[in-house]
Amino acid sequence: MAPTALLSVSDKEGLVPLAQGLVAAGYRLISSGGTAATLQAAGVAVTKVAEHTGAPEILGGRVKTLHPRIHGGILARRADATHQADLAAQGIDPIDVVVVNLYPFEATVADPAVSWETAIENIDIGGPAMVRAAAKNHADVAVLTSPSQYPAFLELLAAAGPAGITAALRRQLALAAFAHTAAYDTAISTWMAAQDADAAPLELSLPARQSLRYGENPHQSATWYSQPEAGWGGASQLQGKELSYNNLIDLDAALATVREFGYDHQGPGADRFQCAAAVVKHTNPCGLATGASAAEALQRALDADRVSAFGGIIALNAPVDLGAAEQLTSLFVECVVAPGFSDEARAHLAARANLRLLELGAGAITRAERQQLRSVLGGALAQQLDDQPVSEAAWQVVSERQPTAQELEDLRFAWKLVRHVRSNAIAVASGGQSLGVGAGQMNRVGSARLALEAAGERARGAVLASDGFFPFDDTVRLAADHGISAVIQPGGSVRDADSIAACNALGLAMVVTGQRHFLH
Repeated sequence: MAPTALLSVSDKEGLVPLAQGLVAAGYRLISSGGTAATLQAAGVAVTKVAEHTGAPEILGGRVKTLHPRIHGGILARRADATHQADLAAQGIDPIDVVVVNLYPFEATVADPAVSWETAIENIDIGGPAMVRAAAKNHADVAVLTSPSQYPAFLELLAAAGPAGITAALRRQLALAAFAHTAAYDTAISTWMAAQDADAAPLELSLPARQSLRYGENPHQSATWYSQPEAGWGGASQLQGKELSYNNLIDLDAALATVREFGYDHQGPGADRFQCAAAVVKHTNPCGLATGASAAEALQRALDADRVSAFGGIIALNAPVDLGAAEQLTSLFVECVVAPGFSDEARAHLAARANLRLLELGAGAITRAERQQLRSVLGGALAQQLDDQPVSEAAWQVVSERQPTAQELEDLRFAWKLVRHVRSNAIAVASGGQSLGVGAGQMNRVGSARLALEAAGERARGAVLASDGFFPFDDTVRLAADHGISAVIQPGGSVRDADSIAACNALGLAMVVTGQRHFLH
């Protein structure tokens, strides 16, 4: 009897080549719904689940694989005579390979406007049941839950046929499968709890991706836990030394900053995508810029503050080409993350063997949880990520002078930047480039001094952004002394009138956003 593979996937990436490889290795294919339609359109012979079970899909597709001919075929032990007798009595064929990935619940609820009904309909039932059944019976069944697993699996099949799928591999795939369903259930319960004022207990199930050499300091042990194929769990390290705890923290900050301008033409800001590059030191952007290409954006981001950029972490929202790679070798940097790297860029950067290169696709970002967690002694805090696209609907010009078109464009850029700077945060910018950043000071005017001094003469005609309101007019007056022409801030202080009056007296334009962006 030919071995049998069951394929039922939401993500069709790599599906047809996988199916073709299975057929070439002698497998008979069973599939359901859209998966079967995709295979038939590609000319791959497949038996539909309804034909295999003799039972039609019902309840609008809610019930199709929940059938003894499916689960009996998956769960039957090959070495158990009673199991084999049951299969024979019921006319059930064993299923040897199960390929399943689940309804895109996390991608669905990433939309803040998603309805409860839509979210609930994107909770997979049959998929997790098949995955768990196959993982439980991994002594006899191989289970694939991600397109990233297909190439290695096909390589083994091509080399040795079904015999190449070893017990060790099946066990490894089962572990990944249980981690996949655990993370899926956690995503559902976390989202449902977030919709309820009386939140349910927080449940986390994150597999360990790797042990780190140490934490923030050498005397602290550390481990990296990550959702498989989601967020940083979906990143591929192409070269360089092992990532450190601090590298990952800084990479996350750099990635969040460039995503303000879209990411590989996807996500927030994608409708007005601009190539952007961010340089981060100690979680704060010290350089951010846009450009006509990745290379131009990177050069301008580095030029914003090359002294601070030394030893920094870099994120780009567009693939790295040779021009950008040449910029990356113009000074010492620790890590680079981007949606991709061209072959020419890879070859050029190979000379920097210790430079860590990470490739992170937009899909992995989409699959990541939209909830941010932080530990406190004996517990954890959870909040929604502050990554919503900037909306100017609530912005108001409160000064007598209106900002010019160029000033308004600069204010937009500075506002995107300042939300990624640690509070108290001040950013000075002009022409799509950061000029000075003040972060983490105990008073706002102190941060302003740092940002304006870093900008120097470049501050003349530039704009200034503040993540929180001005409690006094001292920041406005300091900005004017350095030649700043316009400022943007949330507003809401009981002494807003003082800062507005200072702007009017000194000829500055002021925009208030009605929204603050504290980052602690």
